Amino acid sequence: MTTAVITGATHGLGRLVALDLARRGFDLAVIARDAAKVDDLRAEIGSGVTAFRADLSSLEDVRRVAEEVDARYDRIDVLVNNAGIHAFSPRVTPEGMPEMTAVNYLAPWVLTNALRDKLVASAPARVVIVASEAARQVREFDPATALASAAHYGRTKLMNVMFSQELARRLEGTGVTANCCDPGFNTTGLGRELPFVGLLEKVLHALRIGDPARGASIITRLATDPAFADVTGGYFSVRNAAPLQCPGPGRGDVQRELWEATEELLVS
Repeated sequence: MTTAVITGATHGLGRLVALDLARRGFDLAVIARDAAKVDDLRAEIGSGVTAFRADLSSLEDVRRVAEEVDARYDRIDVLVNNAGIHAFSPRVTPEGMPEMTAVNYLAPWVLTNALRDKLVASAPARVVIVASEAARQVREFDPATALASAAHYGRTKLMNVMFSQELARRLEGTGVTANCCDPGFNTTGLGRELPFVGLLEKVLHALRIGDPARGASIITRLATDPAFADVTGGYFSVRNAAPLQCPGPGRGDVQRELWEATEELLVS
C-alpha cells in the first residue's frame, strides 16, 4: 500500500487532492484540526483514511503529530504540505510566532524534517509544497519586517519556494524529490475571514473563475505523475506545469541562509 500524508485535506484544494489520491489507491494520513471534517472526508472516500488531529499554528503540536505519523506507518511515499491561511488581521501564536508564518512556512518545515528519515527509508518518495502566485509579488525578502496581510502572505509563500528548493539540495542522492507549485487563483475559502467572501465565491463560481479542480491538478501531478519521478527542486505553474523561477528576492544563498536561520530558531 502506498501512503500519502497530507495537510489541509478537509476543504479546498487539499480535499480534491485527497479524493484523487484515494482513487489512485493511496492510504491517506490526513493531518487536520477539525475531526468532524475528517469524518466527512472519510465518509466520502471510504476506508483508507486515518485522521491525525493537530493545530498547525502550534509547532509543539506539529512535532507531536509528526511522531504519531512516523510511528503509525512503515513507509511514506508522498508528503503534501498543502495547508495554509491568509489572516487579514495580525495574530501571534502562543509560541510567539506570527500566525501566517507559523502555519504557512514553519509547520511544513517542522513536519517535513521530522518525517525526513522515514521518507528517505521509503525512497523513491516525493515531497510537494503548495506555494502561491503571491510569492511573485515580493520585492524584497526580510523576514523580520512587519507587513500588511497580503504582503505577509506573499512572503510566507516565497519562503515555501525557498524551503522546497533548499530541501531538494539537501535530499540530493537520497531518492526523495522535493518540488513546489503555484496552483493559481482558486475559490477555496482561503480568504474566508472577509465578510463578503461567501457572496464573492458564488459570483466567481457562476462565472467559472477560480475552479479549484484546476489548482488541485498540479499538486496531484507532482505527487503521482511518472514524468516528475526524478524531477526535484522545481517550481511549477498550474498552467500546464510550466517551470517557474523562484522570485528574485528568494534566489541564491538566501535559501541556505533561511534554512539555517530556521534550523537555529526551531532546533537549538
